[in-house]
Amino acid sequence: MKAKILLSRCSRVLPLAGLSVTAVSANAADSFVVRDIRVEGLQRIEPSTVFSYLPIKHGDTFTDDKASEAIRTLYATGFFNDVTIDTDGDVVVVQVIERPAIGTIDFAGIHEFEKDNLIKALNSVGLSLGRYFDKALVDKAEQELKRQYLTRGYYAAEVTTTVTPIDRNRVGLLFSVVEGPSAKIRQINFIGNKVFSESTLRDEMQLSTPNWFSWYTKNDLYSKEKLTGDLENVRSYYLNRGYLEFSIESTQVSLSPDREDMYLTVTLHEGEPYTISSIKLAGNLLDREAELNNLIKIKQGDRFSADKLQATTKAVVDKLGEYGYAFATVNALPQIDQEHHKVDLTLQVDPGRRVYVRRINVVGNTRTRDEVVRREMRQLESSWFDSNRLALSKDRINRLGYFTDVDVTTVPVEGTTDQVDVDVKVTEKPTGSITLGLGYGSGEGPIISAGVSQDNVFGSGTSLAVNVNTSSTFRTLTVTQVDPYFTIDGIKRITDVYYRTSEPLEFSSTNDTSFRIVTMGADLKFGVPFSEADTVYFGLGLEQNRLDVDSTTPQSYIDYVNTFGRVSNNVPVTVGWSRDARDSALVPSRGYFTQANAEYGTPLGGTQYYKADLQAQYYHSFSRGFVLGLNFQGGYGNGIGNPYPIFKNYYAGGIGSVRGYQSSSLGPRDATTGDPIGGSKMVVGNIELTFPLPGTGYDRTLRVFTFLDGGNVWGSEGNSIGANGLRYGYGLGLAWISPIGPLKLSLGFPVVKHTGDQYQKFQFQIGTSF
Repeated sequence: MKAKILLSRCSRVLPLAGLSVTAVSANAADSFVVRDIRVEGLQRIEPSTVFSYLPIKHGDTFTDDKASEAIRTLYATGFFNDVTIDTDGDVVVVQVIERPAIGTIDFAGIHEFEKDNLIKALNSVGLSLGRYFDKALVDKAEQELKRQYLTRGYYAAEVTTTVTPIDRNRVGLLFSVVEGPSAKIRQINFIGNKVFSESTLRDEMQLSTPNWFSWYTKNDLYSKEKLTGDLENVRSYYLNRGYLEFSIESTQVSLSPDREDMYLTVTLHEGEPYTISSIKLAGNLLDREAELNNLIKIKQGDRFSADKLQATTKAVVDKLGEYGYAFATVNALPQIDQEHHKVDLTLQVDPGRRVYVRRINVVGNTRTRDEVVRREMRQLESSWFDSNRLALSKDRINRLGYFTDVDVTTVPVEGTTDQVDVDVKVTEKPTGSITLGLGYGSGEGPIISAGVSQDNVFGSGTSLAVNVNTSSTFRTLTVTQVDPYFTIDGIKRITDVYYRTSEPLEFSSTNDTSFRIVTMGADLKFGVPFSEADTVYFGLGLEQNRLDVDSTTPQSYIDYVNTFGRVSNNVPVTVGWSRDARDSALVPSRGYFTQANAEYGTPLGGTQYYKADLQAQYYHSFSRGFVLGLNFQGGYGNGIGNPYPIFKNYYAGGIGSVRGYQSSSLGPRDATTGDPIGGSKMVVGNIELTFPLPGTGYDRTLRVFTFLDGGNVWGSEGNSIGANGLRYGYGLGLAWISPIGPLKLSLGFPVVKHTGDQYQKFQFQIGTSF
């Protein structure tokens, strides 16, 4: 690059900041007052931009020092390849050659990344369309592309850049990539471990050597961020088992000469395990020493555990927060006896000042009304701060499903020492959806579903949904409206209108049948909250059931139609109760869920009966990633004055029930056709052990399970056979939270076999929960 100062008198050469500058000496007599400034050579840059940088202004005295300063300033902008300053009388002429702009950015040879992702990576280092071409910036972009490939394990990746001039003083950039092979982690070695084996420590790491599922997890590709997290997991593993002197002395990452294999070596010092000699609370305990002592999770004589210590400090802080001490702190002060490997813990408690909430501010809601958020708040304004109620409020707002993120923070009020404001910041998400799905159930065949729903109509918190489902054996059309705050006290109103057709006898020996059950109706339910976890439901419905029978229909249904007619009207009253204390409704690992429901067919309809249903689930995580799940379902129904209506029968068998048996095949069968007809009594129990898929770490979206199921259906129908006690099935399966919903595949084997039982070893379904 070259910049010049051209004047009209005798010449000399001036050094100028590393640039080759040709100048002519100007003495005091040669100086003049600038009457005008002219800029030549501009193509895209506006003259006003040049004038804003130019240190020479109209009316200034022009000297060679000012000319040199002008060149330095204009060149430093990065806009120009060449800058020349000349004079024409008392007019200063600035001549420039602009740098070319980047007109196109393209890539060749990329397979591992999407083009858009690489464009974003280049933007992060300042390289983008329209920016002036700068070789140093292009070099920086090449390094960024290589860094992106390093994150995927491509250590042999090479990047070259081709610069091609195009029209209007622009250039096109082509980044050609030779990706090469990805480097796999071949070995992970530990040095210095004596207490725990290498396999035990490797189980604490996300990074691993290649295995069957590496294509899915990518855990065999080295990542500095993953390694840092893994080393912290190893450190926590030792600290939770009492090894206070544990340290990681060095970490070595080596690459094979062909850059295809990586070797990780971790050198560590274990030390000796420490036990708790004593643990006590100190500081201002607010005369609640006994209550706070009950929160201590670690006792004298126990091995030291960082997790238990952290749980203790958190429990004490949370308990103080319930009494209004929003800024309480608990500091652990250890006294270590290295000779006897014991540690004396003192937990210094400082509750700070008790505060109350002045104001609750809701921000971020552009569509949802303030009252929809505020009515979920259990922390009230002008009351003492309560961390427990604040956490409960956050959970309730999250459960609304209207927001992608809910952040609750406390802000001290300026000028006071006993007041805070609570800021509830929400990030709204689209709550309306149009769905069209295609699936397959092992018992129902192809399933097509479509729906339109809006969970937050006009920001009011009311939901409205229309759904259609169809398969070879059932079809459903439902319209549902839910008002979660029908009254100010939180009574929920649920309105349902539905139309269903089902062909339950899929096991018939002939497919030429027109038998079906057509159900249409509507119901209105009210949910009354009795506590934060308990809701009681009351409902009233109006329903009509029509049985279409033909010559191939089982005799049980024909007898029912002959006795009560094809059409049965029903006015049921329902009472229900539910409690959900699971940590997750999608992938639970602890907690329980219970619901009970009773239904009574009133004399207002032509069908009188009663039925009761109970479901209980319990989950316990006894080891990291291992979850034991228990499920029980029971149902009992009976007619009042007449037999129990056959269209209200229970069915069992298949996924979600007793696996290993065909869907809905258990229980009484028609004596003439052998078709399962269900019954008025049902019991199903499931024991399921879920654990991570080997080689995937602790990925909760992909899990393996083993199960033991038991159950059956019984009835009082005279023209039936079968039942004969409980049926049992066992097996294993795979659960995957797929992009289209929870998917469960199971391979089941029946334990008890009776004549007429229908078996089905492989079963799968999308959307099942247990």
